[in-house]
Amino acid sequence: MSSSFYESMIEIWTGGGWLMIPLAILVIVIYYVLFDTWGFLSRNNFYREDPNAWEHWIDRPEDSQGEIGHILRYVRGDRLPIADMRWRFEEVRIALLKPITRRIIFGSILTGTAPLTGLLGTVAGMLSTFGGLSTGAGGETVDVVAGGISQALITTQAGLIVAIPAYIIIASIKRRRDEMELFLSKLETYTVKRVEHLRK
Repeated sequence: MSSSFYESMIEIWTGGGWLMIPLAILVIVIYYVLFDTWGFLSRNNFYREDPNAWEHWIDRPEDSQGEIGHILRYVRGDRLPIADMRWRFEEVRIALLKPITRRIIFGSILTGTAPLTGLLGTVAGMLSTFGGLSTGAGGETVDVVAGGISQALITTQAGLIVAIPAYIIIASIKRRRDEMELFLSKLETYTVKRVEHLRK
C-alpha cells in the first residue's frame, strides 16, 4: 500500500511540471522559517507566566529567575532613573520582538508567492492545452491537452496546499508575538509604578 501511495505521489508531482521544483523549495524555506520562529516562542514563553509568580520580583530583582529575571535585573540595574528604565525596556522589546516581526514578514511574503507560483503553473498548463488543440486531431493531441489540464490543476492545488497551513501558523505566531508585546508593556508599567512608589 505504501509503495502505491508513493508511486501516486511521484506521478502527481511529475504531472505538475517544472514549476513543482520552485514550489518544493518554497515549502522547505517557508516551513523552516515558521517552525523555527514557533520553536523560539515556545522556548521563550515567559510572557505566559502567572503575574503572581513575578510581581514580587519587581521589589527584589535579585531573587528573580528565568527570562523575566534577566529583564528585571537589566532594567533595574544600578538604581537607574525612570527615563533610563523605560529606555531599557524599549531595548528589550526591540531585541525580542524585532526578529520575530522580521520573520513573520518574510514568511508571509514567501507564503504569498506559493499560490502565485501555482497560478503561474495554471497559465503554463493552459498554454500547453491550447498548443495541443492547435496541432489538430489525434491521440497525441488528446495526450497533450490532458497533460496541460493536469498540470494546470496540480500546480494550483499544490500552491494552495502549501499556503493555507502556512497562513494558519503565521496567524498563531502573530498572536503569540502580540502576547509577548502585551506582557512586556505590562511588566514595564508595573515595574515603573512600583519603583516610583519605593523611591518616594
